[in-house]
Amino acid sequence: MGEKKNKTMMHLSHYSYSVNRAIWKITRNFHKTCQRLSKSKVVLGIETSCDDTGAAVVNTEGQILGEALNSQTKIHVEHGGINPSTAKSLHIEQIKNVVTTALHRAGTTLQDLDAIAVTTEPGLAPCLGIGLGYAKELVAESGLPMIPIHHMQAHALTARLLEHIEFPFLVLLISGGHSILTVAQDVDRFLLIGRGLDTSPGDCLEKVARCLNLKSLPECQNLSGGAAIEMLAKGGDPKRFAFNAAQNRVPSCDFSFSGVRTQAETHIQKEREQEGISGESVISTVGDLCASLQYAITFQICRRLQRAFSYCELQGLLPENSTLVVSGGVASNQYIRQCLQQVCQMNSSRLVCPPPKLCTDNGVMIAWNGVEKLRIGRGVSSDPQSENYSPRSPIGEDVTEELFRLGLKIPRLKLEIQP
Repeated sequence: MGEKKNKTMMHLSHYSYSVNRAIWKITRNFHKTCQRLSKSKVVLGIETSCDDTGAAVVNTEGQILGEALNSQTKIHVEHGGINPSTAKSLHIEQIKNVVTTALHRAGTTLQDLDAIAVTTEPGLAPCLGIGLGYAKELVAESGLPMIPIHHMQAHALTARLLEHIEFPFLVLLISGGHSILTVAQDVDRFLLIGRGLDTSPGDCLEKVARCLNLKSLPECQNLSGGAAIEMLAKGGDPKRFAFNAAQNRVPSCDFSFSGVRTQAETHIQKEREQEGISGESVISTVGDLCASLQYAITFQICRRLQRAFSYCELQGLLPENSTLVVSGGVASNQYIRQCLQQVCQMNSSRLVCPPPKLCTDNGVMIAWNGVEKLRIGRGVSSDPQSENYSPRSPIGEDVTEELFRLGLKIPRLKLEIQP
């Protein structure tokens, strides 16, 4: 009887051990699965669309794990503007070091990444090719997926890295190469409601700065043309010179700054002749001219924004308490930001601007856009080695003609803010 009882106890003990071990295995596997599912995704972003070589490593929590940037601004300023051939050569020299530095600062290797995102459109063709080519090398070496990135869409979504912004929201992108008003409806879905017809605001500022010989001033030598004009405008009278833009009278959200630029350059030439100066000399009214130019550019941008809000309200494109995201290099201008804030207040909208370092081209915005696409499972290349770049590419569905045909009237705008 005792022997039978012992055997029974042994069977029960063995059974209990087996059950407990099975439960332990199930629990262990469950925890491993949870860890795998909750593991943060990490993306490397590469940016070479124009004159900056940028790379960054960002995870799905929005943490910037490491970044590096080689700016070509000083070199191009010395040569009077961006030279695509020079920019390409500098990208070739710097890209490997920039990417390696970003990975090192992030404490990661290629094997730790989940994807590689790279700018493929739009931009300068020679420059886009360098970034894409290097990304293909890394993908071939690592077997990682590639995520092609639209440069302007990346600018538009950078603010979502910094704070919670729900779709849809209005976006104003103003830079040296672009002026765009768009509604961001999703990570990869945009409505284009305003576009640049000619010279961009950033290019206008750069060209006029060159005409003014601002780089001959000690305080402006290491500044871009736009930054130099902003600095000098602080001591000037924005109403001294009237630079009128015919585009302000057109019932659209499209931008045109070529007329403003021509008027400013013509005035500078007249002032130089009247003052009898030549060479690298600067006209005596430089502060007033910078303030007037900045005001003219800002006024047009604000008028376009006014109409964009009216159109979005008419079409029901934005929620009642909407958000305006402003990005791009020109968005770093604090005077322009203050005036945009005034327009936002008129329309019960919240203004969100990424910090200046994220308004200009950088690897962070490319990596973050890659993260956003990876999270929703869209935009990952099925054949990375066949990907190509596109110098010209719309940000989304174009509704500019529809908006123009509506002929929307907007109230008079008076900007109260001084430089």
